[in-house]
Amino acid sequence: MACVKALAESPGLTSIPSTYNFTQNQHDHEAVSEIDPEDSIPVIDFSLLTSSSPDQRSKVIQDLGKACRDWGFFTVINHNVPEKLMEMTMDACQRFFNLTEEEKREFAGKHVLDPIRCGTSFNASVEKVFFWRDFIKVLVHPEFHSPNKPVGFSEISLEYCKRIRQVARELLKGISESLGLEFCYIERAMNLDSGLQILIANLYPPCPQPELAMGMPPHSDHGLLTVLTQNGICGLQLLHNGKWVNVNAVPNSFLVNTGDHIEILSNGKYKSVVHRAVVNNKMTRVSLAIANGPSLDTVVEPSKELIERQSEAPAYIGIKYKDFLELQQSNQLDNKSVLDRVRV
Repeated sequence: MACVKALAESPGLTSIPSTYNFTQNQHDHEAVSEIDPEDSIPVIDFSLLTSSSPDQRSKVIQDLGKACRDWGFFTVINHNVPEKLMEMTMDACQRFFNLTEEEKREFAGKHVLDPIRCGTSFNASVEKVFFWRDFIKVLVHPEFHSPNKPVGFSEISLEYCKRIRQVARELLKGISESLGLEFCYIERAMNLDSGLQILIANLYPPCPQPELAMGMPPHSDHGLLTVLTQNGICGLQLLHNGKWVNVNAVPNSFLVNTGDHIEILSNGKYKSVVHRAVVNNKMTRVSLAIANGPSLDTVVEPSKELIERQSEAPAYIGIKYKDFLELQQSNQLDNKSVLDRVRV
């Protein structure tokens, strides 16, 4: 299947093919609310999380817990990842998408756990409607992989993903503590030394009918935390209190959302956030998401410590991370459909 980039660059394209017409809940497109200043997207100052001051750390852990409970999403500032490295990684992703169709086809994996997989839409083999998106997904941990083109992609992505892993692990320590667990609880229970990390770069070219197409449909992410940056073009929307909210990124920040396995682990105390990507008719949007999850063989279930302390019944069935991942990635993407399968 041809990539969306080639389609979008077709001379004289004024309408989208009917296979890209995303009509489901079409009224949704317009239903975007302004963020209430009293209820804005939380901002987490990473430098306070690593602070030697117990008071500062305690306060930011409370803020982190509230963000996971109320939003499932937050912005991270002062994260110590060099801005130059962020720019170089974004540039490397854009250069990958600028490779020829033939070059990109070299990396067209088929299975969801192929180390490198380049494609279009989400899962074109089962979809009736396609999404206005090209992507490359690369497994970068516990074993590092990388396409051998463009020049420098491997070295830059290796360093970037290593830095993101450090940020994610510190955030997960804070999330552990915010749940009243030991700071290393998630790290140990999820076997993070062997945790799966995936680099996902997304390209959303200009679309002649953005009101009909969708970049990515409403969905939640598998795993623990997804750390996202973009090229300055907006398009990410969150479902918050039943309404879609536009996300505007602070320069040199990370956008972080909690995944389904934080929801399972916390027995529903913290929710994974449903989000989507909309497209526009003027500018190409590139986003870079680094998904951080448990090890593939880890069976993720509600924390026994939390269940016992709160005298609750488990709200989710334990499931091996690899099985969950294959279930989600080999079906159509639809809100929290896979998470719903493991609810008790």
